[in-house]
Amino acid sequence: MELPFAESYKIKMVEPIYRSTRQEREQWIKEAKYNLFNLKSNQVFIDLLTDSGTGAMSDRQWAAMMLGDESYAGASSYYNLKKAINDITGFEHFMPTHQGRAAENVLFSVLVKEGDLVPGNSHFDTTKGHIEFRKAYAVDCTIDEATDTELYHPFKGNVDPAKLDKFLSENAAKVPFVIVTITNNTAGGQPVSMECMRETHKIAKKYGKMVVFDSARFAENAYFIKVREKGYENKTIKEIVREIFSYADAMTMSSKKDAIVNIGGFIAMRDQELWRQCSKFNIMFEGYVTYGGMAGRDMNALSVGLDEGTEFSYLETRIKQVEYLGKRLTELGVPFQFPSGGHAIFVDANKVLPNIPKEQFRAQTLAIELYLEAGIRGVEIGAIMADRDPVTRENRYPKLEFLRLAIPRRVYTNNHMDVIAVALGNVFERRAQITKGVKISREAPIMRHFTVELERA
Repeated sequence: MELPFAESYKIKMVEPIYRSTRQEREQWIKEAKYNLFNLKSNQVFIDLLTDSGTGAMSDRQWAAMMLGDESYAGASSYYNLKKAINDITGFEHFMPTHQGRAAENVLFSVLVKEGDLVPGNSHFDTTKGHIEFRKAYAVDCTIDEATDTELYHPFKGNVDPAKLDKFLSENAAKVPFVIVTITNNTAGGQPVSMECMRETHKIAKKYGKMVVFDSARFAENAYFIKVREKGYENKTIKEIVREIFSYADAMTMSSKKDAIVNIGGFIAMRDQELWRQCSKFNIMFEGYVTYGGMAGRDMNALSVGLDEGTEFSYLETRIKQVEYLGKRLTELGVPFQFPSGGHAIFVDANKVLPNIPKEQFRAQTLAIELYLEAGIRGVEIGAIMADRDPVTRENRYPKLEFLRLAIPRRVYTNNHMDVIAVALGNVFERRAQITKGVKISREAPIMRHFTVELERA
């Protein structure tokens, strides 16, 4: 008899969580203006708002924190991180930042100017926000298969090479770089194939353009390459990662994802002159170039996390838990982006709540209903996050309207996944009774989803 799959870690410490009543949740979500970001953490039973900074660090990471060097300049922790980044990615030059959006802010301050066009594969919220804040435009060149949530495609996160080539042939003068997000979060945590990265790099170089990787979940992407792409089944994750980054000129990293730390990020690049240009913005926005908004102890934890996060046994455990939740939802008939992605399940709100007008924000409505059902906090990846068109100021309605259930790393058990599945199944069963969504009462001019205030439609 084949042994069942088991987690590649054991639990050393636990944190109690409060199981609230429906009556409490109804009051709390109303006080939060129907924005789940506004809920207090102790009002949440299972927190799937994000996998960013919410993972459980290992004993090795905690031990490394005790050896953190808090010198303002030239700390040993900086050099530990420099070596780890070079070993894992091959990039020689880097600078730390306090998190991923800070890395984007510094790099884009050098590379992006008003009127620029930045093609890529479904830019995520902060990436698009930093581009549009500079009065430039994010251009989506993701493959069309990504919009069919029922279709099986092993690499739904791919850039469409024909779209990219055509766009660059017509607009190259306005393009500072091509960005590739690995994995593609907005499309459902979907991976990008090595073949696609290679071809994207080739096309970009044809037009003399840099390639930048948004690398928050690069290790999960490498796992999918190993298990799905021919020719990589016998390679280690670290070998695959080195090849991945050989097709990039620079990278941004939110280390709060695949490096399994609670805070931190970095920029890495090949060109020393680009590093020098970034350094002035890093010093202005983040801190000196050898700490960049990070404590030495956190740089040490990040160094260890990059090593642990690129081991197959860890990644297999992490991604199989997401897959397990997907299988449970399939049994219950709940539609989601198939196949399940690396860090989250993306429930197809258009299919769950088609009777809700799109102007009443289907995914946000579904997120609220799941919270009311069982105290589970997810996040909308849909029309609210898509924001308004920077020119017309009209709401943008993307083809994909998702409720994202992001699974923190090494935090919950499969028993929690069962609770999530049953709760969502209950909402799905009563979907015909959900006839009204929400409307916006107050919003910020950019990246509104974090602070938006809503009321019942």
